[in-house]
Amino acid sequence: MSTQFKPIKEGKVRQVYDAGDSLIIVATDRISAFDNILKNEIPLKGTVLTRMSSFWFEFTEDIVPNHMLSIDTSDMPQYFQTEEFKGKSMKCRKLTMLPIECIVRGYITGSGWESYCKDGTVCGIRLKEGLRESDQLPEPIYTPTTKAELGDHDEHITFEESVQILEKQFPGKGEAYAARIKECTISLYKKCAEYALAKDIIIADTKFEFGLDENGTVVLGDEMLTPDSSRFWPLKGYQPGQGQPSFDKQFVRDWLKGNPGNDGLLPDEVVEKTAAKYQEAYELITGKAL
Repeated sequence: MSTQFKPIKEGKVRQVYDAGDSLIIVATDRISAFDNILKNEIPLKGTVLTRMSSFWFEFTEDIVPNHMLSIDTSDMPQYFQTEEFKGKSMKCRKLTMLPIECIVRGYITGSGWESYCKDGTVCGIRLKEGLRESDQLPEPIYTPTTKAELGDHDEHITFEESVQILEKQFPGKGEAYAARIKECTISLYKKCAEYALAKDIIIADTKFEFGLDENGTVVLGDEMLTPDSSRFWPLKGYQPGQGQPSFDKQFVRDWLKGNPGNDGLLPDEVVEKTAAKYQEAYELITGKAL
């Protein structure tokens, strides 16, 4: 009889299980938008998130180590060796996670564009005049945030504030850790954005999360460059000066904005189109059918 497991942590999309010497992170088919979990599930979404993260983790091992051990459920406790968990589960190293979300923006869009229109800055960083919506930035910019609890909002912080937050938790090491995760964030984005562009996908922005292993080494954790954590645009038809069609959940956000008072319930058409967008992004990037 297999041991029964209960999640030790449950986020908007993921469930985390303690497997003793490792963690099992399960990406569900749930979808969230504007910090709320919607009532619908998106078919195969959890599988897309897990397999796409696995692809990127392997692709970037030369930049920074990551927490992935396996996505094969036969490498996990027997409890996870069922259809319910197959394809959606990742066995990971245990890390002490850093309380910073590392956001990198290569194009100006979303809240960054709204901020720029108001005062010419994005998260306190002054940008050159004359940028259009969806323009590529001269260089990617690093705009970290706090890591909010479920239901709360992340808050933008400066690099200096990220040093202070990390210094509080790791006295004498805050500046070194802040500099390292910033460096990794920019390097990861540049390498992956260049690769994706060759596959006809623009990665407009994304976020990374990092932790420390038992030796104090910075390790990439959580998910990586999925449609949940990134804005993916098709290269074909890219036209600065307007919003772009999207492979990610921006399609869901746009529908919710245009349909206030919907109570978090998406119509079937939006669910089906979102599932298709997630799967298309996976297949374009990896070159593999789901």
